[in-house]
Amino acid sequence: MIRVVLSFFVHRGKRQIKLEFPPGAAVRNYICQFPDLRFSQTHACYYLPYSKAIFNELYAYLRKRRYYVDYQQIKDVSPIPLFRKVSKRQAKMLQLEGRMALMFGDYQAYLNGLRLSKNTVEVYSNFIVDFLIFLGDKSLDRINNDVVQRFVERLVSNKDYSISTHRQLISAIKHFAERFTLSEIEVTTLKRPSQQKRLPVVLSQVEVIDLLRCTANLKHRMALALLYSAGLRISELIGLEVADVDLERRQILIRRGKGRKDRYTILAESLVPMLRNYMLTYGPRKYLIEGAGGGKYAAGSVRAFLKRSCRRAGILKRVTPHTLRHSYATHLIESGVGLRHVQELLGHSKPETTMIYTHIAKKDLLQIRSPLDEAVLQFLEPQNNPSNNSLSERFNR
Repeated sequence: MIRVVLSFFVHRGKRQIKLEFPPGAAVRNYICQFPDLRFSQTHACYYLPYSKAIFNELYAYLRKRRYYVDYQQIKDVSPIPLFRKVSKRQAKMLQLEGRMALMFGDYQAYLNGLRLSKNTVEVYSNFIVDFLIFLGDKSLDRINNDVVQRFVERLVSNKDYSISTHRQLISAIKHFAERFTLSEIEVTTLKRPSQQKRLPVVLSQVEVIDLLRCTANLKHRMALALLYSAGLRISELIGLEVADVDLERRQILIRRGKGRKDRYTILAESLVPMLRNYMLTYGPRKYLIEGAGGGKYAAGSVRAFLKRSCRRAGILKRVTPHTLRHSYATHLIESGVGLRHVQELLGHSKPETTMIYTHIAKKDLLQIRSPLDEAVLQFLEPQNNPSNNSLSERFNR
């Protein structure tokens, strides 16, 4: 009796039915006549998109020829994810089998053991899933810097990674080499591209006020005002608890900020009336900016209403929640606050990180006069130019 094995695999982000059957033209010709049957060059197999109806039709079609249909592997899989599209990350992870799946689990455990942040573990893990799929069945002693370089070139080229993402990718692979010491990867010779020195986008104080005035929803306005007035990161905003706001001392306690550090920042005096109004209106219990059901507010929702408020305020700059933090730091420096104090308020580990704001602060630059202004002033002075013609008139002769 001819045996046809049906199983699941993920292809193009969706569950598919994989068909395995013995070689032979007659069997292959009959099975290939089934509607919508496709062949995957990547996985070297025939497959069908999964649905309950397609599965039932396929089963009946195979039994018509008295083929033995082995679908035990399909029965053993939990039915919950079968009827929904899986995420790209889930699809990648489902491609890891046997030894590679165990290595991935060991890698994640290693990152967690280093007490890296949840976001860092997730980002690095995504890179290593791609790396393990790229490696296929290679043994650890065959994985060297040349293999890494080919993988990095392919990934960076195909996905058009930014320099910062490229640097994160190399960091993820370095951790992989530290965990799996049997590999031939030389960590010290892995090169990361130089960090970009882009100046952050900064709003003027007038633009900040316009932004807040154009935010009608009280909760939304409260969130944006906190981001700017206290220089918060978005993760710090949505993790801020009611108990962390000290109205008497006009301070906000930031717990477990970046680098797992606690710090105090200022509660703006002008924010207090809005804060009291907000507390009476919404009555948050645990988190100051509460989401549905009293949980944390979604970061994506903050970005969405910030974008709408910028549109209403006519702000054309590319503004993110972090832009408000950049603006806070820049305005502090422009108002004469020392670099050391700004570093403490922002929670930066190194002063070099804070010093970027000295490049965009206008405090000293505003006192510098352009050579063109000097030339025009001299031109307009009566003793230098009796006719006192304007610059535009001079050019129009």
